[in-house]
Amino acid sequence: MPETLERPPADAVSTLPGAPVIRRIRRLLYAAGATAILYGVLGTAGKGGCPGGVSGDGGFVDANGAATDVVPMCVNLTLRPSPIVYAVIVVIVLIAISRVLRSADSEVAAFRTLDRAAIVIVAVTLAWAALALVSFLSIDVSAWDGVRPFPYPDFTFGSIDIDVTPMQTGTE
Repeated sequence: MPETLERPPADAVSTLPGAPVIRRIRRLLYAAGATAILYGVLGTAGKGGCPGGVSGDGGFVDANGAATDVVPMCVNLTLRPSPIVYAVIVVIVLIAISRVLRSADSEVAAFRTLDRAAIVIVAVTLAWAALALVSFLSIDVSAWDGVRPFPYPDFTFGSIDIDVTPMQTGTE
């Protein structure tokens, strides 16, 4: 019985019109997904501090080093990725695909649009992550006195969770 194939093997390059553009769109989606995952890792950080502490006799001291009966408060800051970046990635992908559908007059023009979109996604995401880390690291935890509420930064490029808790002395 002769072997007949109604369709080419899976590893064969498709002869479908537009297949190269579809492959380039798939590559853009892979780049966008990998960039989003990388941003999730790079856009996360944490730091904290406790103004005051424990004295040699087991009592507490405040931020100025004076003895106190009040347990000092500690602050932990956690930087999380901004959802804005994920939305920007999606918008760039959608705009690139729309531009290809509307105005690309050749495969080369479509490739150029899709490749530029991938570059913009990576550049915007890396710049945003760098700015988020710099703005987060510029927050001075040691300036907090431990009494007033922790001052929330005016503007950061990420989402910051602030957790104020009593100091854990290890004797509880």
